[in-house]
Amino acid sequence: MSTSASPAVSDEIATHVIQRIGFIELERPKALNALSTGMIRAMHAALDQWREDPEVLAVVVRSQHARALCAGGDIRFMYEAAQRGDQQARDTFFTEEYRLNHAIFTYPKPYIALMNGIVMGGGMGISQGAHRTGGLRVVTQTTKLAMPETRIGLFPDVGASWFLARTPGAIGRYLAVTGETFGAADALYAGLADTYLDEDALPALLDTLRGASFERGADVVECIEREAAAYRVTPQPEESALAKMRPWIDRHFALPDVARILASLEQERERGGEAAEWAAQTIAVLRERSPLSMAVSLEVVTRADASMADVLRTDLDLTRSSFLLGDTVEGIRARIIDKDNAPRWRVARIEDVSAADVAKMFDSPWAANEHPLRDLRG
Repeated sequence: MSTSASPAVSDEIATHVIQRIGFIELERPKALNALSTGMIRAMHAALDQWREDPEVLAVVVRSQHARALCAGGDIRFMYEAAQRGDQQARDTFFTEEYRLNHAIFTYPKPYIALMNGIVMGGGMGISQGAHRTGGLRVVTQTTKLAMPETRIGLFPDVGASWFLARTPGAIGRYLAVTGETFGAADALYAGLADTYLDEDALPALLDTLRGASFERGADVVECIEREAAAYRVTPQPEESALAKMRPWIDRHFALPDVARILASLEQERERGGEAAEWAAQTIAVLRERSPLSMAVSLEVVTRADASMADVLRTDLDLTRSSFLLGDTVEGIRARIIDKDNAPRWRVARIEDVSAADVAKMFDSPWAANEHPLRDLRG
């Protein structure tokens, strides 16, 4: 077995090469592996080091801690930076995070994300791009996926809208607006995962990868697919909760704005019948989220037919406006810091969010030739 270490620049990330596979292991368990700036830099440094290295055929990102691959970005850090008025710290974090997301999305070797436990927000950002590299997004029965940003007055960033926009029907719009959590079968149905493996089979898979001999990156992928072939997700994707809700989701969330979605759901609830309870539950979720950020989130997915580079540039613009003009600081305060769950949103009612309010959020604070992500392509 051939093993080599590579220098890590964060004690919250371990990187090493075994059998021509570059392993990135997230090591911040008390924070459910929420990404710090140092972790982002360490991951990007490892990917850059292995990009042209012929002795690295593929990359595996994982957590040694069962509860989470990655629960998101370090939003407490964002809040504290906002309280200090330290815009530079926040811009630096998001700029470097989105550069990492882009590096994964465009990586020339198979990138494999073992997505067990909580995978939300920034965790989706370091996972979803695997699909574009010839790699894999591997889910287990413990996987809990979400882009829950509207709950804190943010929006689905990290380029996630690119993937949400390419899900079947209106599923991406539904997930972006509600921030609802979904599991392995749902993810496979929605095209947000590639392969299922039982949680308790992960140690054996890792032993296999560390003991086998590989000639090509595709061999690593095929090895994982062979191991996964013995397992079946329950329920099957076509029987998942998302699949069953799909007709209702498509009926309501294909509508052009959140106010009309809400009105349509209210009509569904009043009609009674099979979908009434789901409509009532969904209305309750929407009434709890930030009205402005739900409107922005719907628009982000609507606009995400561009390149990933363009999507990430828009994401960076929106993080600036979300903190300065939107509900993010108040949302983090209410949900994470004070935990009173009583956010005072800038626009209190969904029906009162105007198209002008939404459009203003998309204004970039940078000229095109000065944008921090201006050099990203593809």
